[in-house]
Order: sequence, then C-alpha cells, then structure tokens
Amino acid sequence: MLDQAQQVLKAVFGYDAFRGKQAAIIEQVANGGDALVLMPTGGGKSLCFQVPALLREGLTVVVSPLIALMEDQVSTLDELGVAAAALNSTLDAGQQREIAERIRRGEVKLLYVAPERLVQPRMLAFLQNIPIALFAIDEAHCVSQWGHDFRPEYLQLGQLAELFPAVPRIALTATADLRTREEIVQRLHLERAERFQASFDRPNIFYRIVPKEQPRKQLLGFLAGRKGDAGIVYCLSRKKVEEVAAFLAEQGYPALPYHAGLSHDLRAYHQKRFLNEEGLIMVATIAFGMGIDKSNVRFVAHLDLPKSLEAYYQETGRAGRDGLPADAWMAYGLQDVVMLKQMLANSDGDERHKRVEQHKLEAMLGLCEETRCRRQALLAYFDEEMAKPCGHCDNCLDGVQVWDATEPARQALSTIFRSGQRYGVGHLVDILLGRDNERVRTMGHQHLSVFGMGKALTEAEWRTLFRQLVARGLADVDLEGYGGLRLTDACRPLLRGEVSLQLRRDLVSKVPKTSSSSASQLVRSDERVQWEALRGLRRKLAEEHSVPPYVIFPDSTLLEMLRQQPATLADMARISGVGARKLERYGEAFLAVLGGADAAPVAVTDLRHELVSLARAGMTPVQIASQLNCSEKNVYSLMTEAISRQQLSLEQALDLPEALLGEIQDAFLDGEGQLPSVASISQGFSGRVSEGVLHCVRAALLLEFEA
Repeated sequence: MLDQAQQVLKAVFGYDAFRGKQAAIIEQVANGGDALVLMPTGGGKSLCFQVPALLREGLTVVVSPLIALMEDQVSTLDELGVAAAALNSTLDAGQQREIAERIRRGEVKLLYVAPERLVQPRMLAFLQNIPIALFAIDEAHCVSQWGHDFRPEYLQLGQLAELFPAVPRIALTATADLRTREEIVQRLHLERAERFQASFDRPNIFYRIVPKEQPRKQLLGFLAGRKGDAGIVYCLSRKKVEEVAAFLAEQGYPALPYHAGLSHDLRAYHQKRFLNEEGLIMVATIAFGMGIDKSNVRFVAHLDLPKSLEAYYQETGRAGRDGLPADAWMAYGLQDVVMLKQMLANSDGDERHKRVEQHKLEAMLGLCEETRCRRQALLAYFDEEMAKPCGHCDNCLDGVQVWDATEPARQALSTIFRSGQRYGVGHLVDILLGRDNERVRTMGHQHLSVFGMGKALTEAEWRTLFRQLVARGLADVDLEGYGGLRLTDACRPLLRGEVSLQLRRDLVSKVPKTSSSSASQLVRSDERVQWEALRGLRRKLAEEHSVPPYVIFPDSTLLEMLRQQPATLADMARISGVGARKLERYGEAFLAVLGGADAAPVAVTDLRHELVSLARAGMTPVQIASQLNCSEKNVYSLMTEAISRQQLSLEQALDLPEALLGEIQDAFLDGEGQLPSVASISQGFSGRVSEGVLHCVRAALLLEFEA
C-alpha cells in the first residue's frame, strides 16, 4: 500500500517523500482503520486524507467548517487533476443537483461539505446509497465546547460511526490541548482510532516578544524589511483593527481590516483579496483565522496579548505554512493584561470556566516574561519536551539579562500596600520616584515611608517591574477598582524576606533584529529580478484560472526553481511540488521565464486595468474573455470587483435589456434589510443570465445602499 501511496504522492502532488508521520497515517486509513491526527498548522494534514482518498474505491467525504476553506481545497485539487467538489450555501438548486449526479456516476473522488449539511437526514440517506471510501473530519476541535471555534453541528458527527460502521474515519486538528483531544474521541466515537501526534514544533518560525513602548512605531520597525510580504496583524478590539489598518495604509503598506463588525460581504471580499493578491497585510481580530490556507504568509504580528497559549500557537501558526522562514512578533504591556482580565470578568462563563481561562492567561504571561528558550517553553505547555534550546528565538539569539529584583520588588509591593491597594502604575511610580505633583499631594502620599525610595531605578524600569510582578502573580489588577494594583497571597514570602526574585531585564529601545531575519531575506538581491518574473507569471496564471497564486505553485516551489534553474521538462519534474498535471499545464511557461524569455508576464494589476479599459470601450464579457485569454467566469468576477471599486459603472459592464435589468434589481430588493445572496435568487434566472451578471448587479446595488 505504501508503494502505491508514494506513486500517488509523486505523480499527483509532485513530492518525493512523506513528512513525519504522514506515511503511517496514510497506511492506517488506506487499510480501513480510524485515525485521530494531531498535527501543527502547515504540517501537511490534507495529504493524510487526500492520498487515501485516491487509493480507496468510492467517494471521500470531507467535513469542513468554512466555505472559503472548501473552495480553496477544491481549487487546489482541480489544479492537480483530482475530481473534487464542494456542496455549500453558495450553490443554487440546479448546481447542487448537477454535483449529486456526478457523484452517482462516480465522477467525484472528494466531496467537501459543511457539518450542517452533512447531518441533514436527506444528505445522509443520499450517501447511504453511494460507495463511501472515507470520512475526513477536518478542524475536529470544533467539536469542543471549550474552544472559541465551537460548532454545535460537529456534535452530531458521532452518528457517522453508527450509520457507516464499515467506513474508516479520520479526524484532524492542529489543537494540542488534552481536554480537546479527549472530547474529540468521546463525541466522535473514535475510541478505537489510532492516535498520531506529530511534534508541535514549527522550526521555521522565529519568535520575538518585545515590551510595548510605542507600538505603532515598533510595528513599523518590524515591517521595514518586509515590504511585499503577506502577513497578519492581530489586535484585540475592532476599533484598533480599523485604526491600525488605516495607519499602515498611510505608511505605504497595503492593509485591510477584518473583524466581526464588518458586513459579511466586505469580510468575504477582504478575505478573497488577501488570498488572491501578493503582499497584502490583514489587520484582524481573532474572527480571522480558521480556514486561512494561504501558504506564503511570511509573518504574524500581535499588537495585543492573545488570551492563551493555544490562541497564540494557532495564530502564529498561520505563518510559514510552506515551510519557508517566517516571523512571529509581538508587543505586549500591562494594559493588555488589564483589558483581558476585564473581558474575562465580563464573560458569560461560570466560575470554573473563568478559572480555567485565568490559568491560560497566566501561562501566556509566563511566555512573555520567560528567560529560557521561547520554543522550549511553548512546547512544554503542550507536554512536549525539547532537549536543547532552539537557537532560533529572541531569547536564544539575543540572550536574556536577569537581575536581582528582590529589594526593588519589595519596595514596589510596599508602595501598593501603603497607598491603599487602589492606584495604577503611573501613580505608584510617582510615589517611588518622589514626584511632588498635585495628585500625590491631594492623597497625602508625600508622607508615606516609601515616597522617593525608588530613585535608583528609572520610570521605565519601574513600569517593567510592575508588569513583571503582575505576570508572576505577585500583584493583581483590581478590576472593580478601575485597574489599580493590589497584593496577592503569593507575595507574602517575598515581603517576609523568605525568598529572592530574579527578573528579566528589558533591553530598552533596542531595534528589533527581525528586519534582518531569514524570513526577510528569502531572496537575494541578485535573484530579485527573476524571482519577480516567476511571481508575475504565477499571478497571471492564477488570474486566468480564478485561483489564488499559491494554488498554482507555493513560494517553496518557485524558490526551488530559482535555485535549481531547471532547463528541461524532465528537470522541472524533479522540482518539489511539480506533479504531472502541473508539469503539463505550466512547465513550458516557467521554463521560458527561467530561460530569460523577453515576454514579461502580465501582472494582475495590468489584467484588471485592461479589463476596465476594454469594458469602457464597449466590449462584451465574451469578447473580453477572448481578448484576455481567460474564462468568462473570471471576467465577471473581475467586473464585479471593478464595480465595487467604482472603476466601472453597471452600464459599462453589462448590456442588458432594461426590462430584464429591472427584474433582476427587483429580485434583490424584494425583501427587508440586507441584500440577499446571489445563490438565493439565481434559480429564478437560470438559463436566462449567468451568475456573473447577478454578481455585477448586486455589487452596483450595494454601492447605492452605502452611498
């Protein structure tokens, strides 16, 4: 079986060898066994069910929670020549019937469905009459009621074991939390499944955490060496997302906001742009994440503290999925802790849940103040031991200075106590530095024994110390007292002189070294021209095939082409990621660029510009498709985008009879509130106009609504 799997891996996917535990997982599932797969983001989970799907007879059903993720996977498989389809809410009844017929005829190997659709009695009855090869349950942690990605429909997937007892099932997740693991096993009835847990180490990610001073300025310093790279910047609040996205755009970085407060259409549009365009930065809350399969995200930056190490691991794991170097950078301060504690206090959970979340926050703070290797500490949290420091994080690279903070810590704790345990850091620092200001005088705090006792340290050093006292659990934030600090029981041994305290010393105002990290230096200056030519060709092909660029080839494959310089199709076939189908489709074109062909590939922006020009000149979508050598579907997609951006009017894009146009507009406006989706009205116009026309009309109506 493994020999056959190897052949499929090379012929279809273009890879020479399996990674890690992939081979063992594939053998287990291909032979009809159940499996629970715990593998980090970017670890190659998809191959663990795609290869068995091609080895086994019948249809493989893949449960996927997001439409964007389904479409991405189907596009990727289509480019590889694998027959795949997705059933989701964007399809009209006719399209769904067509897919059902293809399945009955045995023309589909992989079917992607949302859990909500799969558990419908009608759907289950349909599948019971089809030869099923395998059930793959992706993002299986959605079954856990403890996680923020919980989907109640996942709870019903346990019935697959009863309805299809002879069909193997594979559940996959990148969440390593023990509680979640056990929940997956219990709720999906995977007690007899073999468990495969890969290392959760992502060695290609460089971790750096810095104290928050001037966060926007610090972010710009981090981004300075990363122009043209795709990345994600996470913020806690919607307001901050909007502000940071606008700020980055002003500074010349193409940035888009993403949060739950934006309309569904705008979120979908921003997500599509992020997936399809090169070098975009998405500024987002945690609403953006699951299902983002973009392989060449080169960095993830946090401007606020994540609420747990699980969240931090998941979010940073969206960088470097192609295995090439990537950066995880974070700026954090005491205010982050205050905000997260307030959010936790105001949440709906019971006391037990809040205690669990509090412990998770403390573990996150522990990583920030960690003096040993960051990677060792992160993996230890997931019960994985790393024998030696990684040599690839800020603590390993820069070294950590520690100092004996025993006496200053006692002074700080005494100041909290003697001032009444109700004041914030700013006022406490004023007391310690002996500042004779109005607030100190009003409170009479110039008479305290600790007044002026702390002049040996600077204000910045005191602020760092207070932050670390909170992180160590020696002081806490009094949420009812407007964010003032109070003592905890844990500080008593220190105050009594029974223990000493070593703290890390902040390297104040040190310029981050990440601008010269391996992630920012993937391509040497002498390779830059050819690299951009390869990326340009990839963009053009992606536009023509209506897929994201990384679906054509990931950056890792382009980089190997750049370094190996294949001269023939046989050479090209040896490049990792070039399977038979892609070799046939694209091999000659990439060889031409590597050979220095004069004809420079047309960039995406040129294609968009040309389409707008041709439409304004009066060409029909059919004529434009012929002129630009791309599909009619793609023309309509680009027209919809141009209308949304007000680069084209509806009249310039479409030449429709007035009565028909009025009928379509009425169909969209025949309701209350938001415009309905194209899918919900398309059946009424089946055979009369294409869906692309409907998308264009809807985009024009949306503009009117927003005006």
